[in-house]
Amino acid sequence: MPMNAVYRSPADVAHVIPVFPLPGALLLPRGQMPLNIFEPRYLAMIDDALRDGHRMIGMIQPDPAHRGNPDKPNLYSVGCVGRITQLAETGDGRYLIQLTGIARFRVERELDALTAYRQCEVSYAPFAHDFIARKGEDAVDRDRLLTALSAFLKANRLEADWQGIEEAPNEALVNALAMMSPYGVAEKQALLEAPDLKTRAEILVAATEIELAKNNAPGETPLQ
Repeated sequence: MPMNAVYRSPADVAHVIPVFPLPGALLLPRGQMPLNIFEPRYLAMIDDALRDGHRMIGMIQPDPAHRGNPDKPNLYSVGCVGRITQLAETGDGRYLIQLTGIARFRVERELDALTAYRQCEVSYAPFAHDFIARKGEDAVDRDRLLTALSAFLKANRLEADWQGIEEAPNEALVNALAMMSPYGVAEKQALLEAPDLKTRAEILVAATEIELAKNNAPGETPLQ
């Protein structure tokens, strides 16, 4: 979904952003992530993002290897900032929002903020190429990606809009599949931190092939 705002470089994006720590949640540039917001601190975060006008939220995963304070878990150093492009009020105190990914960031430091939600100073410089749509997609091994996807769908008796998949550009296809993938926190972080689209596709294929191998191994529980 195109955004009204245009972000062409790191200079166009806020460098102090609220962050939403959520394990297993992967947002990538130009990807869309639906969120159901109900905790008071995150409702306040959405209100503040709308009030400030930038409408930006940083999605980031807690780091399970360095848990820290249970009420304030340590975070991975890399996340992805998104813009609120859809918002609906449910009537029971919740927001249903959609974030559209802009670019990945590296956390420089967490602020000692007075807000109930966490805020970080971030840098987009390591991921400046995220602002270039479809960069590197010609290097993606699309045939291998679709072969792995087809095998995964068949193994799990899942249906998909195959015509839509075949018509999707490589960037949209790789990022959508990565975001929807059923893998764990570590795999999602590896997909996020991949240096380019080709590597992200290779990680996605490798993770899928590993799961398929487990599924086919004698005595293994089938992949759900």
